[in-house]
Order: sequence, then C-alpha cells, then structure tokens
Amino acid sequence: MERQKILLVDDEPNIMELLSLALEDEGYRILEANNGTEALAQVEKEKPQVVLLDIRMPHVDGIQVLRQIKETNKTTCVIMITAHGAMETVLETMKLGAYDYLTKPVDLEKVKVLIRRALEAQRLAQEVTSLRSELKDKYKLENIVGKHPRMFEVYKMMGRVMDNKVTVLILGETGTGKEVVARAIHLNGLLKDGPFVAVDCASLPCDLLESELFGHEKGAFTGAIAQKMGKFELADKGTLFLDEIGNLTLATQVKLLRFLQEKKIERVGGTKPIELDVRIIAATNLDLEKAVKEGSFREDLYYRLNVVAVPLPPLRERRDDIPVLVEHFLQKLKSQSKGEIKYVPPETMDLLMRYEWPGNVRELENVIERAIVIGKTEAILVEDLPLKIQKEKVASGLGLEISPKKIPFERRVENFEKKLIIDALEKANWIQTKAAELLGTSRSIVKYKMKKYGIIRGEGRREENE
Repeated sequence: MERQKILLVDDEPNIMELLSLALEDEGYRILEANNGTEALAQVEKEKPQVVLLDIRMPHVDGIQVLRQIKETNKTTCVIMITAHGAMETVLETMKLGAYDYLTKPVDLEKVKVLIRRALEAQRLAQEVTSLRSELKDKYKLENIVGKHPRMFEVYKMMGRVMDNKVTVLILGETGTGKEVVARAIHLNGLLKDGPFVAVDCASLPCDLLESELFGHEKGAFTGAIAQKMGKFELADKGTLFLDEIGNLTLATQVKLLRFLQEKKIERVGGTKPIELDVRIIAATNLDLEKAVKEGSFREDLYYRLNVVAVPLPPLRERRDDIPVLVEHFLQKLKSQSKGEIKYVPPETMDLLMRYEWPGNVRELENVIERAIVIGKTEAILVEDLPLKIQKEKVASGLGLEISPKKIPFERRVENFEKKLIIDALEKANWIQTKAAELLGTSRSIVKYKMKKYGIIRGEGRREENE
C-alpha cells in the first residue's frame, strides 16, 4: 500500500528536520520545500494528502501558496504554521480553506493528532464526493424512463422547476417514482451541492412527527434530554422532500404553512425563530382537493404547496413504456451484478403488458430483479414471474364475452369456473397442487371442483352448449 504523503514547507532547517523525523516514524512519506515556489511545484508533481505550510516565507508567502493550492487541489488538507499567532492572519487562512493551524514552537504530539484528523476528514470528504457522484448517476434524468406522452409532460414540468427554488407538489400512486423525480430535480438544479433530506410523513407517529421535522429544545417534553435539530435545519441550503404530505396533522400543517410564508421555523419548546433556506418538494398519493373539502387538509397550505404540480401516471396507463422499462432495468441490474444480461421472450412480455401493476414501476423493477435471480436460463420465462402475474395467462384464453343465448347467471358462473380450473390443470400438466397455486387456492378445493364438474384428464376446454 502506498504511503500517504506529507509536504513540509518552511524556511527553517531545524523545524523541517524535527518534523520530518517525527512524521517518518509514523509511516508517512515526507516531502520538503524551502519556499513557496518549491511548494507549489511539489504539490503539482506529488499530489500530497497533507501540507504543513509556514505562513511567513521569502518570495511567496504562505497565504498566497494556500490560495493557489486550494484553486487547483481542493481536496488537499493544508495545516498552517505560524510563529506569531496573529488571529487576523489565522482567520484569513481559515477562510481560504486551511484545515487548521499550529503555533511555533510546534508540539509534535499535536502535529501527529492533527494530521490523523486531517487525513480522516479528507477520506470522509472523498467518500461524500463519491457518494454524491453515485447519487447523480442513479437519479440522473436518463433514469426516469418513458416515451408515453404523459411522461413527456413530466419531463417538461421537471425542466421548468430545476432552475429555481419554487415549491413542487408531485402527485402519484405508490411506486410511480415520486422520490426518484424529487431527487432528480434536486441533483440537477440550483441546490445540487446542498443536502437532500427525505421524510416519509406516513411512517412517523403523529406525536413524533412535529419534533422530527422542526426539532426540539431540551426539556420540551418528556424524554427530550437534549436539544435536537429537525429535518428542516438539516436540509438548510438544500431540499426537504416531504413524502405522503397528506398524512400531516393539522397542527403540523400550520407550522409548515408558516415556513412557506416566512422561511422561518421554531423548534418544539422554543421561542426563537430560525431562518432557513430550504426548498420544499412534497408528494402524495391522496386526493388533496378532496381532503381539503373534508377538512383534513388546510386549503391555504394546499395552494402554497401546489405552486407547480407534477402528476406521475400509473404504469397501467402507460403500458407502452413497459418494454422500455424492462430493458432499462435489465441494463441497470447487469451493471450492478456484472452478470449476463437476460432477454424477455414475447410470451413473457405479453404477461407483463397485461398485468395491472398495482405497485407500478417499483413493482416492475422488483419482478425483473427477482426473475434474474431465480431464472436458470438467459431468458426470463413465464415460470420466473410471480404466480399472480402467471395467472394472467390462465385467464387470458377464457373467452369472457357475453353470450347472446339466455343462459342463467349461475350456469355462466359455473361454466367460467370449470374453464378456469381446466385451463390451470393443463398449464400445470394436471398436477393438482401446482394448479391450485396458479389459481391461488388449495389442492382440496381443486379436487372438490373437479369432482363437482366431472373434470377428468384429457377433457380439454370443452365448450358448454347449454
């Protein structure tokens, strides 16, 4: 493993030697520079993790060197060394991006501790950068897939709200991708460098929701043993995503309305207003207009939230997008698992197109992922799908059109049930247990119905003449 590099920059040989010996014993690779010009050359060539930089040096002083390092190597941790301890100079270096400072004569133990902290801070910063990059890839616009005209309307609305901080209300059923859209708006907009904080309002108990959102002061209620920042404060300079906002209590709605009007909050038990710069993106699967009429949602809050609405269509209303989504998920899962890409035969795709998808896009992705895991061939076969989707195949060939003959209703029901059982038995190769699974019932029920209708193997799907 390559040793971490520490660059020492000082024009005093005694200090250089002292620091060099102490840090080499810690396992670091030590680089040295006697002036600012040499320091900048070493930074450019060696890319050290940490620089110990004297403020006062001939030719180019430490402040100028710090400024140039931060312009070209923002992740390099710079620790300033000063013999004077002038607070104004120290503050100037901190504003320019110095990690910390030391005063002469240097305390070697303090130097070692400070370098370890600087390296840990650098590691965490790199992890955050990497995670932010991964999130941008995951939530980039290309991952919101669909060619249906209603999806083009979604894209247009997203484009209109990315270059501003307007409040957005995303409407759609569970699984339609509300959080994916919210994150995409955030990560491609003005606040992309700020935090994205998501809150599922439906998952939090009513008595905890207000404290979770707005924070609380010490002693505000039983169990509040310390001051706590809420989600609003954590989202400062960024975006707060309030999912299932229709579940907010009326009391919490009042506090949210105040923030939207004044950009200020108060912690539970607090009296001091806290001014914040937070963009609100809300989402719901409820009919908020109906909730307003019923009195469970404030009308003034509804209008404050509904500045720009982005309605997401359910998957059953854009079935033409299913093949595109399936291909997208195959490619996505391939890149994640590094496995062989599967393909979907027409028979399987036909079932996917016919299914109602109550869980929408999220359910489709889960089905494809499951099929890839349990499948034994390069194709995703019908038997790789959940039984509830396989049942679509059973029901598809039953001919449910109304007959012009005056057949009693009870007889029609019996004819339908008999055809359903025969079709399931044929698909299950007349194995009663498997047929029962396809029908979502028990083997004993199948056996009873076979006896009732006189169904025997080889009967086929014979039409009733009565």
